[in-house]
Amino acid sequence: MNALNWLTGRPTQLSGEQQHRLEQLAAPAALDTAILDQQRMVVVDVETSGLNVKRDQLLAIGAVVIENGAVDLAQHFECTLSCENHKVSASVLIHGLAPSMIAAGTEPAEALLDFMTFVGSSPLLAFHAAFDQRMLSRALKQSLGYRLQHDFFDVAQLAPMLCPDAALEHAGLDSWTQHFGLQVQQRHNASADALATAELSLILLCKARQQKLDSLLALQQRLNLWLRRPGRHSL
Repeated sequence: MNALNWLTGRPTQLSGEQQHRLEQLAAPAALDTAILDQQRMVVVDVETSGLNVKRDQLLAIGAVVIENGAVDLAQHFECTLSCENHKVSASVLIHGLAPSMIAAGTEPAEALLDFMTFVGSSPLLAFHAAFDQRMLSRALKQSLGYRLQHDFFDVAQLAPMLCPDAALEHAGLDSWTQHFGLQVQQRHNASADALATAELSLILLCKARQQKLDSLLALQQRLNLWLRRPGRHSL
């Protein structure tokens, strides 16, 4: 993306083929009462140049699919985005994204079109989803002029809601995976974190079914009530 476009928020000029792909993107599906085991959900994690959602840049996207009650490893997405005038930061070093990888990455508009094609109409899940949602929304608007309207579920909220006895309401992903004894081979890159979040999500969806929350709509309605409970502190 042109640096001026990134700063001003103006969309990059798309090619005719990219504009056609943009117009063909699926509209987000409305949450309904379809049972959880029949849902396709995309679990996403992003890597960025920092934690400022207004200034920092999206550098990588990793995603896996939960479908038919399991993680479908045949459906996965991984992409590093090219970034002009990129400066190495502590955040980037943690993610292991070398400057050469970023320089050789996919042009942002193309990468984001690929990602949204992969997502289709499916709802999205992420750990601390507000950050991923805002970074993706800003990148999509700036690169494609596209408004992200897909439903997002925050696994960091679902976990303490569904597992109150764990006493981990403000815990991170590592604490939750350790709580359930999940063997996480790698962390701190988008694809690995998306897979770890997906494995945790499968456990939580099982907990939801045990609590008679059999659909994403029912899960969202319960979550809305839980977030409004008296005395709740923000995650």
